[in-house]
Amino acid sequence: MAGGRALVLAGTGMLPEVVEALVAEGWHVVLPSRRYSPIAEPETKPGIAALRKLRPRGNRPTANGAKGRGPRAIWVEAHWDRPRELAGKAGSALGGPADLLVAWVHEQYRRSVLGACERLLAPGAPVVEVRGAGGPQDHPEPVLAAHPTQLVLVGAISEVGDRPMGHAEVSQGVLEAVSRAAAGRPASLHQLGQSRPLVL
Repeated sequence: MAGGRALVLAGTGMLPEVVEALVAEGWHVVLPSRRYSPIAEPETKPGIAALRKLRPRGNRPTANGAKGRGPRAIWVEAHWDRPRELAGKAGSALGGPADLLVAWVHEQYRRSVLGACERLLAPGAPVVEVRGAGGPQDHPEPVLAAHPTQLVLVGAISEVGDRPMGHAEVSQGVLEAVSRAAAGRPASLHQLGQSRPLVL
């Protein structure tokens, strides 16, 4: 994954491992959500060449270089039921077109939120759309058809044993889809876990 601007639309604390991985890879990440949830920033240390270039003696670089530069995650207070306001705030925090969108938005708000945020994306920017498996569609279609989409369907039951899907399993699956999207791979469908069987 190469650095750029990423917009991550997910509930508070839903995809922290994905955000941390993006920041570690040099991405500027904007996280609109209702509540603040801190994301750990990677600790960076200057290399020997950088230390030799420091002038005057005693000058020490900060973790992210000059203030306002470098990879970081920025939280923006926003609500799914106000999609235009969310897009406005996210756009201001991005500071330019987003090179990647990762979206795990509740079914009720998905179309309105993604539709409002589409204008924030660079042309052809990849999308990772996460949603629950077992919905009404057998062949789900991505909301933003103009963008190559890695569609991730999250089941209720883990493929490892007969237990509910764990947070680590979901994060790992979404992170793999993000890696595919950032690498410019073709659109694809990813199934994580199994749908809960219907009981009649």
